[in-house]
Amino acid sequence: MPLPPNPRPPLALPGFEHIKRAWHDSFEAYSARLNPGEYYVTKNAEGIYTTLGSCISACIRDRVSGIGGMNHFMLPVSTGDGGWKAAGLGASTRYGNFAMEHLINEIMKNGGSRQNLEVKLFGGGRIIANMTDVGMRNIEFARDYVKTEGLRVTSEDVGDVFPRMVVYFPATGKVRVKRLRSLHNNTIAEQETKYLHTIEEKPVSGEIELF
Repeated sequence: MPLPPNPRPPLALPGFEHIKRAWHDSFEAYSARLNPGEYYVTKNAEGIYTTLGSCISACIRDRVSGIGGMNHFMLPVSTGDGGWKAAGLGASTRYGNFAMEHLINEIMKNGGSRQNLEVKLFGGGRIIANMTDVGMRNIEFARDYVKTEGLRVTSEDVGDVFPRMVVYFPATGKVRVKRLRSLHNNTIAEQETKYLHTIEEKPVSGEIELF
């Protein structure tokens, strides 16, 4: 007996049409796949997923309306002693701020309310050898940003030495996290190293679209 056809994908919000989405039987929903440097916001009952090594994903939603999204980012450049704060308002802070502000602003632009926002943080594993702990700097930045903005982290799975696959459903706030075995490390490390080099070489200014 043939399987019933998948439902048609829900319409993406304006500005997110370029994000790849596909039906996933295991999720029983259409889901958007994020690469490093991307973010996605939805009003629909669909998932958002990504694979994280040193990078961080913030999953943010309006817990009343269900509007929400996910980002996938990494701070560029080594900041040395003092972590990301040593960079002040330099490139590290700017890129981190862009990643968080774009996501929050899109949620609010599409009907979310700031007082209803809940935040979940994932990633920041130490998987890139012979480098400073980029993952911990990303974690420290994300936690500090959320605290400074008066928001609340309701759950997190961050740090340690393994990559993660994260699937987020903004409509319900449900998250699935799978800690990946070390055999995935090389592929993820290569992807994140390439991404890190790209953002370190890209100028940071008000005219540059980072995502």
